[in-house]
Amino acid sequence: MTEAELETARQEMVRKQLQNRGIHDRSVLDAMAKVPRERFVAAPMRHDAYADRALPIDCGQTISQPYIVGLMTQALELSGPERVLEIGTGSGYQTAVLAELAREVVTIERHRELSQRASEALSALGYRNVVPRVADGTLGHPAGAPFERIIVTAAAEECPPALFTQLAEGGLLVIPLGGRDYQTLRAIRKIAGQPQAASLSTCRFVPLVGADGWTE
Repeated sequence: MTEAELETARQEMVRKQLQNRGIHDRSVLDAMAKVPRERFVAAPMRHDAYADRALPIDCGQTISQPYIVGLMTQALELSGPERVLEIGTGSGYQTAVLAELAREVVTIERHRELSQRASEALSALGYRNVVPRVADGTLGHPAGAPFERIIVTAAAEECPPALFTQLAEGGLLVIPLGGRDYQTLRAIRKIAGQPQAASLSTCRFVPLVGADGWTE
């Protein structure tokens, strides 16, 4: 696809896959209309970059369906000054969308190869507010806590305790919870130290692997 065709596909994605399904936050729509998703998929899959589905990447992981990226980002209610902890860098696409909307994004990936590739793509696009880490995401990043927002892009049976501990009071944590095959996307707000959860959608994510997650 040419650059013009990709740009057209990106704008159609915003209209058809996001706006038509209830993604209404203007800043989220603008960010996703700007970030070139094709830069985060393998070259042979470039023509599918804006398809209405998740796409495979290396290490058995995926780049989420655009609608799910929009839904999770909107649920974070970002206004600009927040520091975000992202668990599961993956391709780096969700990271880029977050970097458009937040002051800083600390992103953790357990696969060094994915972290390196995502970092290169993000740097090439000029993002300077992203801090990549290779680590067990279920343990979060205590040295950087607290975080106003936390997003988990892999599925857990329960929210890892370390992540909720590292969430700032009044902050939001968005995570898919359930079994290995199907989950419910939840937005959890920390109020007086306690979780207040709301369900957003059914979903299907790869498992969150780590000390406080699934086994390999």
